Amino acid sequence: MKLSVGGTLKLAFRPWVEGLENVPDDGPAILASNHLSFSDSFFLPAMLDRKVTFIAKQEYFTTPGIKGRLTAAFFKGVGQLPVDRSGSRGAGEAAIKAGIEVIKRGELFGIYPEGTRSPDGRLYRGKPGGLARVALATGAPVIPVAMIDTEKIQPPGKVMPKLMRPGIKIGKPLDFSRYHGMDGDRFILRSVTDEVMYEIMKLSGQEYVDVYAAAAKRQIADAEAARKKAEKAADDSSDDKSNDGNSDDGNSDDGKSNDGNSKDKTGA
Repeated sequence: MKLSVGGTLKLAFRPWVEGLENVPDDGPAILASNHLSFSDSFFLPAMLDRKVTFIAKQEYFTTPGIKGRLTAAFFKGVGQLPVDRSGSRGAGEAAIKAGIEVIKRGELFGIYPEGTRSPDGRLYRGKPGGLARVALATGAPVIPVAMIDTEKIQPPGKVMPKLMRPGIKIGKPLDFSRYHGMDGDRFILRSVTDEVMYEIMKLSGQEYVDVYAAAAKRQIADAEAARKKAEKAADDSSDDKSNDGNSDDGNSDDGKSNDGNSKDKTGA
């Protein structure tokens, strides 16, 4: 399945890649990438000779019906690992445990430190829980990765992807072995995560925003909801004024008519 999907992506989109030599031929490593598009988890593995395991929500693997089975087969084929994300803390612990198991097998583990896709193409603050904890618990090197232009291939709301060349930049491995076993120290976790995000920023050239992407998405959604509410209020106010104007015109006409009738009667 990986060969089939990877070959199709390479043929159709012709992605370019820099820094392939920074991915080890064997042994465990963590690939920490920015997250611009749903397709990031497909393009990166397609360009590597080794299997990369990413975390995916369990619903992709348990949806019933033919479509559900095809979706599950596709995600398994491209190296996605199902994780039950019900409950934020439980989800985080499940992802960390899954990542540690992948590293223990000597494989490549892919993770998005931002925790979700960027809502606007900028790079957001990394979450310290997943990436840093897996790195410090296992001692595996962290390889920063920058996905380039993948958000332009299939923007939100678009069904058909745009045929264009995305890019991938792979940085040099980061060694955090000096902090090995200190995965319970939140200050160390924050420091490790920030160092990785800085390297991703240098590779991608993205503007960095020191807030979490999930919070930014909520702010954008709230602003959009407020905008729509204001527009509706303005439309309702305009309709009310229009109705008042029609009512005044009607009363004015009736008054003129009555005045005219009164004059006629007087004249008679």
